[in-house]
Amino acid sequence: MVNGEWQKYPVTFYDADYPVKGAKTFFSGGAGLSSTAKDYAIFLQMYLNGGEYNGIRLLSRTTVDVILSNQIGDLWVDSDSKYGLAFGLLTAKGESKGGMGSEGTFSWGGYFNTQYFADPGENVIGIILKQTQGPVNDVTGWKFGQLVFQAIDD
Repeated sequence: MVNGEWQKYPVTFYDADYPVKGAKTFFSGGAGLSSTAKDYAIFLQMYLNGGEYNGIRLLSRTTVDVILSNQIGDLWVDSDSKYGLAFGLLTAKGESKGGMGSEGTFSWGGYFNTQYFADPGENVIGIILKQTQGPVNDVTGWKFGQLVFQAIDD
């Protein structure tokens, strides 16, 4: 935002309009995923289902187990999180602080401050698709997660 007005992201190495104009491609292993909240929820649900979605096996259970396992060992001994092969993983210490999910909750974010999580203990998914760039004073990510977990009433 500049002077209270939203500004279009400048075209640098990355054109934010690539999904809808030009070649409609952006080959990058670390940025550029375009999706809808619904499609990303399906992707996360496949992980919660142990690699299966809608009766179709997409990943083996053992592959999902490896992806969602601590891959950094004791590198961060007393941490709220560890890292798997594709996600951050909430530890028991992180769970004990409250508001971030059950141990094993996996999460990540995107370049434009999109964020998501999936909690296997509660079988809940949260996705927030923001389109802001760079460090911002935006607390919606962590507040969103807390609101989702506070809404669980059983």
